[in-house]
Amino acid sequence: MSEKRYRALFISDVHLGARGSQANLLIDFLRHNDADVIYLVGDIIDGWQLRRGWYWPQHHNDLVQKILRKVRKGTQVIYLPGNHDEFLRDYFGTHLGGIEVMDQTIHTAADGKRFLVIHGDSFDVVVMHARWLAHLGDWAYDATLYLNRWVNLVRRKLGLTYWSLSAWAKFKVKKAVNFIGAFEEALSTEARRQKVDGVICGHIHHASIHDMHGVAYMNCGDWVESCTALVENYDGRFEILRWTAVKSTEDEAAAPATVPLPDRITVDA
Repeated sequence: MSEKRYRALFISDVHLGARGSQANLLIDFLRHNDADVIYLVGDIIDGWQLRRGWYWPQHHNDLVQKILRKVRKGTQVIYLPGNHDEFLRDYFGTHLGGIEVMDQTIHTAADGKRFLVIHGDSFDVVVMHARWLAHLGDWAYDATLYLNRWVNLVRRKLGLTYWSLSAWAKFKVKKAVNFIGAFEEALSTEARRQKVDGVICGHIHHASIHDMHGVAYMNCGDWVESCTALVENYDGRFEILRWTAVKSTEDEAAAPATVPLPDRITVDA
């Protein structure tokens, strides 16, 4: 598979330091995909998990080195910390190994449209006002991922494809669906307040592209379950790449599969 280059690449919620992180798949993704600028949209490192117990296998270090090599080769990398890597918020305005650390930024697309890029946790009411509950939810999520590994071990032995227990639970629980909708609306409102054409974020581990709230809303997804990234092509067209879909059909000489979502959002000025 040859390398494909994009104008911009957006990655969030890798959770290095957590056992559920699929850093090896992200290394493979970055081996085959590059961009003029890479945005790390928060929760790349999971400080919450590392405080509970140190876990940092070699492939997590390999991923960090892979990103630093891209910087040395001329790729601009911008890191916008989230709630799990909030310790990096002490370094806003500085460069770490050539990586710019920022709270939020504006990305100007090829067609001139402007997008707020931000992790999004500051618009999560649970994280803002009930931090202990957020940590409890983090523990429950880890437990679900552990169970999910055993479920999929059985499925593999039965010849079945990967199935995400936590993703299924999110969309079966009405309150979770309502939360996603409220989160998307809050970020869209902030984009309008800042007078930009849309918002690019992460945080909720749910890749999406739509304009249901009057501006473009784009979420990168995550590299714990869905293994998705948002990319901007050189014509200004945005799309979400789901790398697990590519790996499941790697025996076929096909380009990276995309989530069946609108690949371009048009927003009235």
